[in-house]
Amino acid sequence: MLEQQGIGRTWITGPLERPLGRGINLQIAVRDLAPILAALRGAGHRLFLEPETRWYRVGDEEEVGVEQFLVTDPDGYLIRFQASQGRRTIGGA
Repeated sequence: MLEQQGIGRTWITGPLERPLGRGINLQIAVRDLAPILAALRGAGHRLFLEPETRWYRVGDEEEVGVEQFLVTDPDGYLIRFQASQGRRTIGGA
């Protein structure tokens, strides 16, 4: 949960200095990146990382694939949208 400053309860643990959200990225799993990318580009919002496909090792014999991109929200929080590309055996296609 991201709390909006000045609304509701306050759970602030230290001084709020911009950019907020340093040191974290929030991952959001989606089925399709295309509509989100279209909306961001239509609004003229710059991406922090252009879309890419990456494979990450899980265990000794498998990798899990994601298509992903990163964008910052207005407060500086880094948001990573990712769509699953499935699993594969290491060294497989």
